[in-house]
Amino acid sequence: MALRLLTARVVRPFSPVIRQAASLAAIRGYATKKYTSDHEWISVDGGVGTIGITDYAQKALGDVVFVESPTVGDKVEKQDQIGAVESVKAASDIYSPVTGEVVDVNEALADEPSLINSDPENDGWLAKIKLDNEAELDCLMDEAAYTAHCEAEEH
Repeated sequence: MALRLLTARVVRPFSPVIRQAASLAAIRGYATKKYTSDHEWISVDGGVGTIGITDYAQKALGDVVFVESPTVGDKVEKQDQIGAVESVKAASDIYSPVTGEVVDVNEALADEPSLINSDPENDGWLAKIKLDNEAELDCLMDEAAYTAHCEAEEH
């Protein structure tokens, strides 16, 4: 009985606020995913950008067999090479879409580079970079612009 009373008096009045906060967080997370013309993506949360290659890029590369990652602590400038991906068909450099410091790398890619093929925009991320200037994100494409960019490349 006490739990029911607590729920009625405390939780219910705040449930619209909780739902609204959750939906705003989802929108904010979605809105911060940006793309480069070189087919890298970055998703920013709390001033740290997670970087990887797009699904379009991994399809073009084919089966990934090796991934070169940056080193934690590296300072990178926008457009610096931060890694490379080698596949059975080709090799491709990966460039940083932002300026900052590498704070984490995806260690799982060393043992399982195929994560880039199976889940390039989630488990196949390459590195996390603490952004020096979030305004650099304004120069990158949103999902609609990136989709149009890919369609233009196909023709």
